[in-house]
Amino acid sequence: MSAGERRLAAPELRELFLFEDLDDEQLAWVAANGDVVDCPAGTDVSVEGEPADCFFVLLEGTMTMVRLVGGGEVEMVRTSHRGVYSGAVQFYFGDRLEQRYPATVRAVTDCRFLALPAGPFAEVFRQWYPMAVHLLEGMFVGQRNSAELVGQRERLLALGKLSAGLTHELNNPAAAAARATEALRDRFAGMRHKLALLSEGTIDGEVLRSLTGLQEEFVARIGSSRELSTLERSDLEDQLGEWLDEHEVTQPWELAGVFVAAGLDPGDLDRVTDAVAPSFLEPALRWLAYTVETETLLVEIADSTRRISALVDAAKQYSQLDRTPHQPTDLHAGLDATLVMLGGKIPPGVTVVKEYDRTLPEVPAYAGELNQVWTNLVVNALDAMAGEGTLTVRTARDGEHALVEIADTGPGIPAELRSRVFEPFFTTKPVGQGTGLGLDVSWRVVVKRHGGDLRVTSSPGDTRFRVLLPLSEPTA
Repeated sequence: MSAGERRLAAPELRELFLFEDLDDEQLAWVAANGDVVDCPAGTDVSVEGEPADCFFVLLEGTMTMVRLVGGGEVEMVRTSHRGVYSGAVQFYFGDRLEQRYPATVRAVTDCRFLALPAGPFAEVFRQWYPMAVHLLEGMFVGQRNSAELVGQRERLLALGKLSAGLTHELNNPAAAAARATEALRDRFAGMRHKLALLSEGTIDGEVLRSLTGLQEEFVARIGSSRELSTLERSDLEDQLGEWLDEHEVTQPWELAGVFVAAGLDPGDLDRVTDAVAPSFLEPALRWLAYTVETETLLVEIADSTRRISALVDAAKQYSQLDRTPHQPTDLHAGLDATLVMLGGKIPPGVTVVKEYDRTLPEVPAYAGELNQVWTNLVVNALDAMAGEGTLTVRTARDGEHALVEIADTGPGIPAELRSRVFEPFFTTKPVGQGTGLGLDVSWRVVVKRHGGDLRVTSSPGDTRFRVLLPLSEPTA
């Protein structure tokens, strides 16, 4: 890139739409301070991320503007329109805002630019248009502050929803454990009572040993017996009820349900009749019923507490409270934790399908931030399906990237809206139901924080948000 010897005269500057309404004094300043710069084809005029010290206006040739996305360049615009501008486009802030080039501008053909120094241009621009500068600054700062406040609000709302969902999920096993504990107290009392009844009879040690042997055998079956269908369970309860009624046991249907749950059949009860005298049969059966029911309740309590522990582990995995900010991350663990945390929001009519590539290696990532991305994408998918459909969570390897795909069977995103879904404050939801920042935040996390890519494909019945994350640390 080389600066030409000549500068543009005022009449030439007035031909550019940016300068056509400047007065003679203002045009004279631009003419005196603007350098005409020649850029051969393939030359970088400005480089994304470098300090922005020039404001460029295209005079001749074709230029392209590209941004780095996922380690590769994505062309944002290509133009040969005379007078288009790039570079330090927020020069009017001066030194009150760190000025860096937002994109790389490259000459496609031999180009010629007018280059204005950002610092001096900012000083005179503020003098020329003080009200316009205030308006521009207010718009920029206001939008940035609004995005931050709404983003904080969105995070609080998401936290509230997740807390409500977690509370709901925890309440079920906690309530089940409480109910089982209360029932267990009654069963222990019944066992003590029936044992006392047995001890009052004339029962020798051999009979008692037979009963305790049956007790251990029946207890061992709990949890390992075959799951019965509703019809099979009903038939077995009828058979046991008839057996108990024939042996003159009071409230036979009450005991029948307990024995069926333990996997017992009439043949097992026949073994009890062989072990005790007829006068001791009912106390012996009720003692055995209390025993197997007690074991069933203990299994229920163990399952409930295990479920609570799993939910707490999922919450810890989701929040990443026990992990360093950036480290190799198992994407599947984060996806599973997110689905658990959102379990209360998944309607009964939505089927969740997981298609995981378990050979996928860990990726270098900020795990907690990725979990927020998964949350935004899953919630959007659930909202799109309106209570009925299939949510598919898929992982795969795509070259040197890990692919995470969140798909739904909703009505799809119209083509005219698809290019805007990642814009801040853009939402298709009714007023008050969406901030329009969820996908913008997700895009920033994936692209800016992780050097990846986030894109969407959509047709009626098949909308897919595809997240690409590099499998290795991006080079500086």
